[in-house]
Amino acid sequence: MISSFNTKFRRFLKSEEGTSTVSFALWVPVFVGLVVSGLELAAVTVRHTVLESSLDKTVREVRLGTGTIYDHASLKASICANATILPDCDANLQLEMVRLDLRDWTTPTNVAACVDTSDDVQPVVAFEYGRDNELMMLRACYRYKPISPTTAMGSSLPTDSEGYTAIISTSAFVQEPS
Repeated sequence: MISSFNTKFRRFLKSEEGTSTVSFALWVPVFVGLVVSGLELAAVTVRHTVLESSLDKTVREVRLGTGTIYDHASLKASICANATILPDCDANLQLEMVRLDLRDWTTPTNVAACVDTSDDVQPVVAFEYGRDNELMMLRACYRYKPISPTTAMGSSLPTDSEGYTAIISTSAFVQEPS
């Protein structure tokens, strides 16, 4: 009985059947991970491009000075109207507008104030209206959930307590005289 087992075991070790299955089983997860990470990178790139473009279009309208008085709500609505592929834009977009003084320059902070969806109350952010000929910085922060948070690309994105990550776009313009 033992010699029968040894014979079958030796035959099993010498057999080359199924070697491609082992290679397939080892390499497929790597390739699937690469493809899904590529999709995540593409999604981040598209979202960021759309946010940049919609912010630029909105700031262009402000710069043209068409006589429209813009406030926080109207700027946010304009950005979200231009960014049609950003899901739930109104709830996940936060705007910050800061005056910049060219004569007494202070570099604006790199930390953007974004909506924290784990809180019921949205944080208060700076939103200052400029005077004539004043340089204004408008920063938009959009939060979203990554497509695949467990892949290499998705897990490297910084997230908050609920799994949201942020895309930040910044634009500047000069407040035209009325």
